[in-house]
Amino acid sequence: MATTLKRVLFVCPLFVAAVVAAACKSSPASRPFPPEDDACAGTCPSSNIKHLVVIIQENHTFDDHFGAYCTAPPGSNPTCNAGPSCCEAMPATDPAGTTPTVLGDTTMAGYDPPHDSTCETAEIDDGKMDMFATAPAQAGNACGSPQNVAVVDPTLFQPVWDLAATGALADRYFQPVIGQSYANDMYFARAAYVFANDDDAPLGAVGVTCGVEGADEVQLTGTTIGDVLTAASIPWAFYAEGYTAMQQADPGCPPKPADCPFPLPFDPCGFEPSDVPFEYYASTRDNPATMKDLSAFDDALDQGGLPAVSFVKAIEYKTEHPGQGVTLSAGVTFLTGIVEHILGSRYRADTLVLITYDEGGGYYDHITPPPPSPVDGKPYGTRVPLMALGPFARPGSVSHVVTEHSSVVKLIEWNFLGQQTGQLGGRDAVVANLGSLLDPAATGAAVPE
Repeated sequence: MATTLKRVLFVCPLFVAAVVAAACKSSPASRPFPPEDDACAGTCPSSNIKHLVVIIQENHTFDDHFGAYCTAPPGSNPTCNAGPSCCEAMPATDPAGTTPTVLGDTTMAGYDPPHDSTCETAEIDDGKMDMFATAPAQAGNACGSPQNVAVVDPTLFQPVWDLAATGALADRYFQPVIGQSYANDMYFARAAYVFANDDDAPLGAVGVTCGVEGADEVQLTGTTIGDVLTAASIPWAFYAEGYTAMQQADPGCPPKPADCPFPLPFDPCGFEPSDVPFEYYASTRDNPATMKDLSAFDDALDQGGLPAVSFVKAIEYKTEHPGQGVTLSAGVTFLTGIVEHILGSRYRADTLVLITYDEGGGYYDHITPPPPSPVDGKPYGTRVPLMALGPFARPGSVSHVVTEHSSVVKLIEWNFLGQQTGQLGGRDAVVANLGSLLDPAATGAAVPE
């Protein structure tokens, strides 16, 4: 699925802020920021967004995380965009009459819903969304359970709701394919289907010997959005917590962090390379230019050197992934802390922060997914949350535009690669962009919806 990369002649747009326009037109030496911070190192950005940070959490649906935040009646399909009254609340019960479990630290830590593609297909039940509690076992593996119908404890999750209220929330953002994390993560890199579920692990990657899933090790071929950014001289990086510790211990496993609740020194207590889609490709696997520890992200915020595009991944016990002792509180603390750091840094005025979840994790959601993508024919899974934060987000708004992980790729292409979307030849050519979450008065250019 390799694509031909073309250098695009691009003229910097007229930005609202004159200093940004001047920065695009002037020589690197005269720009009002250090060269290592300059998103115009290659093509100038198409808007005032000079830095994009994509934070990827794990395994929760829109309903289980925001079903108690939204207040519009279930099934009302609101068209307004002003806050919680403009997105649907989670129903009081699922179609089978199951009352949601309150998802707190104990209930989330003790149960991980089945979420492979066979179970999720049965639970979604051709879009009826009625079998999450009752789906029979598939291939001998349990699927349906009343615990799959859940909603977060508001007293624990309120800080994240407060973040959402300051920015924009998408209530029609879907996991790109039915099934587990690794398959869905691939859409952040390729905007296309690559493999199913958690079936494959990256061949030879740092930390792969500490994995416990028993996945086949593969080296993939093809072009990622990272390759396209690199070819265009646009700086980018994937920052993963625990990466340095895993590097230092490889091929063994590092000691587990003292605050990790799981008793063994691997996932969720260690860096998991299979969660990083760029680790599957020779061009980006453990490339020190683009694969970095989360501590390097903190350093960049404090000392300079933040690339134009940053992907950020916490160590798993901070990602909200259910089961194995992982608590909701740890994820909330991570999210609020890192957002505070970003928006309190030197980059606060020109950074867009996106927070999303790789997949729904097998939890119930009441909204029927869209039809399969015409690009790869793969069925969409449940809704997952997406928040846009920072000065470019429409404050206090809700977007109803149907989007997915490939929409993040499309935004990167539009903003940092000369508005040339669809360069990967995947869903990035057909999905909606993320303009419905953004304020054109702040971006200085209308990002397409």
